[in-house]
Amino acid sequence: MSSSTPPALAPSPSSPEPTREDHLPPAAAQQEASAEDLLATLAELPPGDPAREVIRARIVEMHAHIVRREAGRYRQRGEPMEDLVQVAMVGLLKAIRGFDPNYGKRFVSYLLPMVTGELKRHFRDSTWAIRVPRRHQERRSELNRVVAELTQRAGRTPSLTEIAAALDLDVADTMELIDAAAAYSALSLDAPFGEAGADTTLGDTIGDTDTDLEGVVDRHALYAAITHLPPRDRRVLLLRFFGNKTQSEIAGVMGISQMQVSRVLSATLQRLRSTMLDSS
Repeated sequence: MSSSTPPALAPSPSSPEPTREDHLPPAAAQQEASAEDLLATLAELPPGDPAREVIRARIVEMHAHIVRREAGRYRQRGEPMEDLVQVAMVGLLKAIRGFDPNYGKRFVSYLLPMVTGELKRHFRDSTWAIRVPRRHQERRSELNRVVAELTQRAGRTPSLTEIAAALDLDVADTMELIDAAAAYSALSLDAPFGEAGADTTLGDTIGDTDTDLEGVVDRHALYAAITHLPPRDRRVLLLRFFGNKTQSEIAGVMGISQMQVSRVLSATLQRLRSTMLDSS
């Protein structure tokens, strides 16, 4: 008797690609799915429905740990942790308001950029004493790094031309950047530093005064005064003292007489001298 041939097995459907939810603990995956279900329900409710506030409060409660975790990443910047949590909470509320369940996107992947964006915006907008162009805000850290590197390399405070060369900027733009950086609000020396609950303050981490750097404030004040000069006077001054041009060469560049160059320099230096005396 011939042996029966076993029936051919039907090909098994291909397994779906694993997602992040597949690697989450069951409770976390269930909570995330529940949040998306709640958001879908929220989107269907009409404005003014009392259930909207109940659902919104539940979503906030479910994601409060994410808000606190992201706020904690910025706790060493000198602001109270609870203030940072409140800022991050604004990001959560915006995410709840802006999330569209129809896109099939996980809420947490939409939430995180909203929370971190709100925190970054808070520090960008609240730590500047005056309105400063965004390009200068973004290069402040680069300026500090360059000055520190040049100071360490040369063993002295770098000159304006050295800073400008390292930043690949002209002298005028470098002065504007330095002036803008001076508008950055310093943290209180009593601000806590390090891990939460530590007794160390920011002031405890600052060393003794470096006499070689005492002239930095005066230079910043001078740079600010130069930026407020009329364009022609500022250009003559820069060509003379930062471009190492003679008065004759400046006259050729500017299309004026050497006598006019001499008068402009004399009047400009007197103006700067008076400004520095008034500010001291």
